[in-house]
Amino acid sequence: MPQAIAALLDILDIERLGPDSFRGQCPLALRKRVFGGQIIAQALVAASRTVDRREPHSLHGYFLLPGDASTPISYEVQRLRDGGSFATRRCDAIQHGRTIFSLTASFHIEEPGLDHCMPMPDAPDPETLMSRPEMGQAFAHMMPAAMQRYFTQAQPIDVRPVDLARYYPKVDRAPLPTHQNIWMRASGPLPDDPAVHRAVLAYFSDMTLLDTALVKHQRSVFDEDIQAASLDHALWFHRPFRADEWLLYAQQSPNANGARGLTRGSLFSRDGRLVASVVQEGLLRLRPDKSAR
Repeated sequence: MPQAIAALLDILDIERLGPDSFRGQCPLALRKRVFGGQIIAQALVAASRTVDRREPHSLHGYFLLPGDASTPISYEVQRLRDGGSFATRRCDAIQHGRTIFSLTASFHIEEPGLDHCMPMPDAPDPETLMSRPEMGQAFAHMMPAAMQRYFTQAQPIDVRPVDLARYYPKVDRAPLPTHQNIWMRASGPLPDDPAVHRAVLAYFSDMTLLDTALVKHQRSVFDEDIQAASLDHALWFHRPFRADEWLLYAQQSPNANGARGLTRGSLFSRDGRLVASVVQEGLLRLRPDKSAR
């Protein structure tokens, strides 16, 4: 198993301190703030471990304060409801005595029903696209230092954008759209436990999504004069999937104004099944005191 995947699984296997209390570790990383996807995934794991015979179908979370990557995170779960078909949990992530993230998750028994889904966008096979290291080499001279580190370091998630136009020089090119399609999967095999695959998808559902609101403006969350932060995050699980198999993350940004950007995403398996949906709003504040790159 690749080291990056082993480290991710270790982070997601949070420690149980009591019936409804858990503790999650943060990875040793260069970043000072905790990655939002990690907090979402750990909170989902904590809430899920207090529910029997039901699987999560939706979660809604608010990022309240930046997470400190040098300190473990406490997760406190409240059992809001246990019904015949549904259960509801609230989970607060706490550091230094303050709540930094609050999640509400709903769980549902498996039962039959009507079935349909929107079609998957056309996209080339992921094997035909540049890998992360290849992109790092091809576009290194165009990337800020922080982006270069992101593309050259080993990562637990394999990311392959369909359209590389946003990495081209910003002069003499047509306006970019308000959407992007990206293939994603865990960078190595995962255990067969569906709960692990849901946690890993929750982790990478926060990746690249807010950045979609900047594509049209030829900007990136790595630009020094952009202050970017996730404000809230909603995720719905629709169908079974494996997070170590390619999923197409079709992302759109229907709106940006008032220093906020709204983004939404649909995750499809390679056979065209819609397996999950995501919506997120984030802070996108221009910082004129910082030099743009």
